[in-house]
Amino acid sequence: MSDMTQFDNIYFNQSARPGRLRFANSGLGWKSSSKNPSPPFLLPQSEVVSANWSRAAKGYECRVLTKDHGVVQFDGFDLDDFDRLKNTIKHHFDTVLETKGHSIKGWNWGKCEFERSELVFNVSNRPAFEIPYSHVSNTNLVGKSEVAVELSLDQENAIRGPSGVRDELVEMRFHIPGTVPKNEDDEASGSEVEEQNAAAAFYDTLKERADIGFVAGEAIVSFSDIMFLTPRGRYDIDMFPSYLRLRGKTYDYKIQYTNIQKLFLLPKPDDLHNILVIHLDPPLRQGQTRYSFLVIQFLKEEEIEVELNLEDDEFEEKYADKLQKNYDQAAHEVIGQVFRGLSGRKITVPGSFVSVHGQAGVKCSLKASEGYLYFLEKSFLFIPKPTVFMALVDVLHVTFSRLGGSVSASRTFDVTIAMRSGVSHQFANINREEQSPIEQYLKSKGIKIKNDLVEDQSFLAAALGSDSDDSDANVVQRGDRGSASEDEESVDEDFQADSEDSDVAEEYDEDAESSGSEEGSEVNDDEEEEDGNDDDLVKDEESEDDKPKKKKPKH
Repeated sequence: MSDMTQFDNIYFNQSARPGRLRFANSGLGWKSSSKNPSPPFLLPQSEVVSANWSRAAKGYECRVLTKDHGVVQFDGFDLDDFDRLKNTIKHHFDTVLETKGHSIKGWNWGKCEFERSELVFNVSNRPAFEIPYSHVSNTNLVGKSEVAVELSLDQENAIRGPSGVRDELVEMRFHIPGTVPKNEDDEASGSEVEEQNAAAAFYDTLKERADIGFVAGEAIVSFSDIMFLTPRGRYDIDMFPSYLRLRGKTYDYKIQYTNIQKLFLLPKPDDLHNILVIHLDPPLRQGQTRYSFLVIQFLKEEEIEVELNLEDDEFEEKYADKLQKNYDQAAHEVIGQVFRGLSGRKITVPGSFVSVHGQAGVKCSLKASEGYLYFLEKSFLFIPKPTVFMALVDVLHVTFSRLGGSVSASRTFDVTIAMRSGVSHQFANINREEQSPIEQYLKSKGIKIKNDLVEDQSFLAAALGSDSDDSDANVVQRGDRGSASEDEESVDEDFQADSEDSDVAEEYDEDAESSGSEEGSEVNDDEEEEDGNDDDLVKDEESEDDKPKKKKPKH
């Protein structure tokens, strides 16, 4: 057999593009066939531990277990390549290529085994799937019998669809009931066995194997007992060349620097603290909760003295233009500069806005949460929880408004920021004195301002004006009643009045003629008697409206 064997169209660790795989006595190597290939992958012969052959997504794959590089996958072989690959590995590495079949029953229950470089889930003694420890970014114990395993995102080799959308497995959960012996040696010796929760044992083992805990000697710099407002608690921060780890009492996190999108270093308006805000995408996960922002709080007087764990040559080659070898200054400045140097993101600081109290932000409330709203050069930012970031380019308009009409309500006002996406955020209970500097800031940024106070006054004036117009119209209507006056002047053809026999005309019409034959003094006396009793008649009509009126007897 020749000293070199080559296989074409082979995929390395589920890469997006195939490449060439070569075997030699010194080891193996893979190089992408793309136009802009990444550096080739080289594996020395001494690193190879074993090799397996099995079915895979693109045909057949060869999984190589190594000493320090975990599991290496080569996918895209044909079935006819098996004999040739088997002889090649035997010749160059003195290793037998074993055939391993996967379980295809589809069961979701089985047995987990922690092997050298990966977690294997077996169903009926056959592997259903494997999870390399290097792909595990975090794990958390959920309840008493459930363990959540979070997987790291591969930004470089992610497979994207036509619209650029990426589908990728990010979390798995294992339900592990029961208990297991805490010490296997006690069980073997037959002594009294101390048991522990099976899920907790699984969690501790995976945390140790996946290297999620602290790794001494490898961190560039570490910061202890740092106060986080989101997620709440104190964490130790270990910063490595490509990622950082947060280690708390309950949860540990691993965060890639590529997930950091923005950094904000802001003074808290209480004149006691400074705030460092870290924007993450994808967000940090804690069970069902997602944290898109990490909020760290520092005392202004707190200082840190630290030296980077780097050799002089390595520091000069990689970090001389990003970091300092030694730091001895305020804590928020030290950690902010280290985050900026390792992540490559700029730090946003307060801009030209100054409140009436000389601060970069104003105190307010978002729903039931109190916090501070910062007016930055290119965005609004509300902290601490929930942290809301609003870029100025996405703002549609800002509305000033007030709630209620009491004396206490007049001392504060509300600001509603409407976004172009249709979402609105209302920040309430802002000091009335802050209205002028906020308006000046919005005008300088060219943001449209709406004032509900002015609009309410305009509406009130318009309403009062419409009321006066309505009263004038009512006066006109009373003077000219239209069809109503026509009805009064029209003649009712069906009505036939009998003036001679009308009792009304005989009683109340002074010009009416008496129906009797006598028209002498008795009638005049009656008229005088009626005149004298006019007041009594009016009172009787008011008090006894329902009683029939009496008629004078005719003589």
